[in-house]
Amino acid sequence: MTREANPPSSSVAPAENALIANDAQRLRLLVDGVKDFAIFMMDVDGKVETWNAGAERLAGYKADEIVGANFARLHTPEDIQAAKPRRALAVAEKDGRYEEEIWRVRKDGSRFWANVVITALRDPSGKLFGYGNVTRDVTGHLRATEQFRQALEAAPTGMIMVDSRGRIVLVNAHVEKLFGYPREELVGQPIEMLVPERFRERHRDHRAAFLGDPRSRFLGAGRDLFGLRKDGTEVPVEIGLNPLRTAEGHFVLSSIADITERRRGEREHDRLVDQLRTINAELELRVQGRTAELAANLEEREVLLQEVHHRVKNNLQVISSLIGMQVRALGGDASRKALEECQTRVQAIALIHEKLYQSRDYARVAFSEYARSLAASVFHATGVSPEGITLELAIEDVALAVDRAVPCGLILNELITNALKHAFREGRAGTIRVELKNVEGKALRLAVSDDGAGLPAGLDFEKSPSLGLDLVRMLAKQLDTALEVDRTGGTCFSVTVPLERR
Repeated sequence: MTREANPPSSSVAPAENALIANDAQRLRLLVDGVKDFAIFMMDVDGKVETWNAGAERLAGYKADEIVGANFARLHTPEDIQAAKPRRALAVAEKDGRYEEEIWRVRKDGSRFWANVVITALRDPSGKLFGYGNVTRDVTGHLRATEQFRQALEAAPTGMIMVDSRGRIVLVNAHVEKLFGYPREELVGQPIEMLVPERFRERHRDHRAAFLGDPRSRFLGAGRDLFGLRKDGTEVPVEIGLNPLRTAEGHFVLSSIADITERRRGEREHDRLVDQLRTINAELELRVQGRTAELAANLEEREVLLQEVHHRVKNNLQVISSLIGMQVRALGGDASRKALEECQTRVQAIALIHEKLYQSRDYARVAFSEYARSLAASVFHATGVSPEGITLELAIEDVALAVDRAVPCGLILNELITNALKHAFREGRAGTIRVELKNVEGKALRLAVSDDGAGLPAGLDFEKSPSLGLDLVRMLAKQLDTALEVDRTGGTCFSVTVPLERR
């Protein structure tokens, strides 16, 4: 310490005077020994009177360079222009203490983020004779705090931090957008301002219970939670709670997700399911009534069979439409792709029943017509350019029983889809050939070939993880045959299916 603020009075007894001097010396040694804090005293005008080693280390000024100068020398030019040094002393004089976190400037012009505490010093009569200043470099804390704020701002949901009293201390932009408040209207307010009036008392109880057992948990499953916007409207939400223990105290970090669209989707899903149940119930009643009416003669039974095929086709189209709705709700990811492939399989089965509905023979499918329609449908659904990939058909007339036609149709669908997906990557052009051949009236040879890139060298297609090829192998086994592959000049997959069960 460079100077004494209050030198001992001459009226004090010598022994007492020596004791005071000894205490002052100890105090100077203690303050000078503090290296991490700038500790100095100022007169009533803010001129520096004492300067410890920590102040020299932190600000870069030696005592003889700063003592007698106004402490505003440590402020930034913009703070000096805004008269912040004078205001800080005024607050300290009025309240006894002033504390803030603010930028300070070193002798070399560099800045550091500082925690500053200014204390008013008064004599026993209450008269102000100066100020004490304790300054600490908290730049590292600022950096950590700023990183935490940036993480909150980048979060995909609303984030609110609440202290142990239930007061909001931090929010992100998602919260501003969700509730319609600017953050300055939220910080410092009780969290219950965002809770509808009818839930506030219960919310205080839940908050107290959480503080009694602070652990991460999720709220919203199985019950309705709502937030209250500034305009008085309510929004359904899901909330995740995470306790935070810091040097400043205990806090709760809440993530808040707006589930309005999810609720709307759930209601739409329930409506569609109810509609489907109604359709099915009506269909059941109609089929039962028609069955009772038409069971008497063969002609009426054939009409009933036609009606059933029609209804099955319609139900499959309803299922395809529901899948299509789900596909549109998903992004361009694996889930969407899987649903699209599932939809084409349903459509392939529906096409069989459409052909039966249009046919006079309700037990057998004109499979040659079906194959042409299916191949064209798959090409159209995948959006293939006819200038890039050509479809070639070599189809003989053949009819199949329904139990043979459905698996054959699925095999044809999978093989054409597989060729379009894998054989002509990176804009490669070529031809896909679909062949149906009647083998001596006893079997059907179904083949799909392409002149594309071919199977990768060394690939064992029997062990391929492809769901489509797994389905083809399973259906071939169901038809008492096996899937064959020829890799000459591209790839050719084929099955030879007995027309009748063995």
